[in-house]
Amino acid sequence: MTTHVKVLGWLFIVFGIFYVMLAFGSSMVMGIVASFVASQGDPEAAMGATVLGLTGGAFFIFFLCVGIPGILAGWGLLNYKPWARILAIVLSAIRLINIPIGTVLGVYGLWVLFSKETELLFGGNAMRQ
Repeated sequence: MTTHVKVLGWLFIVFGIFYVMLAFGSSMVMGIVASFVASQGDPEAAMGATVLGLTGGAFFIFFLCVGIPGILAGWGLLNYKPWARILAIVLSAIRLINIPIGTVLGVYGLWVLFSKETELLFGGNAMRQ
């Protein structure tokens, strides 16, 4: 089961990094679109640019809030931290609603993390190979 825990840890890290990159990318795209809209000189365009800027900021915060816990959970799983198992269980359950990739990752995560051998790994009662 140690191999599954390591694979799951790396999957959490990779998906977390993807979401962090998505946060910066979506914020940058929304900022570019907002500046283009604002350059039109129309008073209504200024309001639209403001809405686009706020939307970009909201996307940035949302994707960071999804990505950073995944990176932390992945790092913790790779280092067999007990808190990481709990965080990864919560994140796996949440990812079940993200069809299809999140569902697969969520089911795999729950299968790995609820295994008796995994519980022993994070409890410190088993040998780590």
